[in-house]
Amino acid sequence: MQQNLLEEIYDRLIEGEAQQVKDLTEKALEKGYTPEVILQKSLVAAIEVVGWRYRQDEIFVPDILMASRAMHAGLYVLRPYLSNSDRKYNITIILGTVAGDLHDIGKNYIGMMLKGAGFNVIDIGIDVPAEKFLEAIQEYRPEVVGMSALLTTTMAEIQTNIALLEEQDIRSQVKVIIGGAPVTKEFAEAVGADGYADDVFEAVELVKNLVGVS
Repeated sequence: MQQNLLEEIYDRLIEGEAQQVKDLTEKALEKGYTPEVILQKSLVAAIEVVGWRYRQDEIFVPDILMASRAMHAGLYVLRPYLSNSDRKYNITIILGTVAGDLHDIGKNYIGMMLKGAGFNVIDIGIDVPAEKFLEAIQEYRPEVVGMSALLTTTMAEIQTNIALLEEQDIRSQVKVIIGGAPVTKEFAEAVGADGYADDVFEAVELVKNLVGVS
């Protein structure tokens, strides 16, 4: 049976074939697939499999980098459609990947979706130490800060970051949301985060609920 376009994008991303992912994503849009469906059913679904295989030691860093490049190729095509929002909120969100973690895929597409929903998003990058999160919060005064960890070995950095905000007496001034493949709702509650979402669409709704907008 012939594959549909969503399945083809999914398979090509897992194989790290960036140009094919880009071309197939463009073709899927032309065929009437919505950007949201392409993102969730193909790009996000595939990169989650890549992440799982990496954590199981079935694939290695070069495979992750190739898949990441393919993911970015698909996002490049979708970005104009997903970021086309007439609604703008005077609300700032800081996003960063915690210290020791060099992954940015999830952070990037969540940031794109939040921008598309009308929020002001400041991305402070990857491998971000707790002190840099603190400095960014003090500088930009965001309503929300999002911390990402893809590796189980870097999850503890989230707790370190939250503890530093408490020590500096600014924890009450900002909502903290966390995410990443190994992160769970139970972990979020244990470290004192304000929220956790399973996917990018839930993350947007979570932020809206935390800041009280619709």
